[in-house]
Amino acid sequence: MRLSWVQVLTVLSICLSAVATATGAEGKRKLQIGVKKRVDHCPIKSRKGDVLHMHYTGKLEDGTEFDSSLPQNQPFVFSLGTGQVIKGWDQGLLGMCEGEKRKLVIPSELGYGDRGAPPKIPGGATLVFEVELLKIERRSEL
Repeated sequence: MRLSWVQVLTVLSICLSAVATATGAEGKRKLQIGVKKRVDHCPIKSRKGDVLHMHYTGKLEDGTEFDSSLPQNQPFVFSLGTGQVIKGWDQGLLGMCEGEKRKLVIPSELGYGDRGAPPKIPGGATLVFEVELLKIERRSEL
């Protein structure tokens, strides 16, 4: 089978377009959010300023676990969208329901960047988190 140059260039441009889409316009990878468990009843969804109670397990791309709240059965509590956690969490946990589980694949730019978090997280590491939202505390508006 012989391919013309037009066919080769067309296939090449499609491949490059797919790579550009997966990595984003600046060559950076984007945050990936996967819903692992949905809930039937969701009266409120998480938003900026909410205090969230989460269980999580964090792994590197190769599967090496670096942290988890599960062994201590102690949820991690923080305020969403206020910079208390990495940007990948501030973005990836928006719009969650109590009881929902998500898988977040966080590029280093939205995690710990080039410096990492030694000794467990090397610089430039993509992080994979399995998270479960246990409780939302919403501060009443003034």
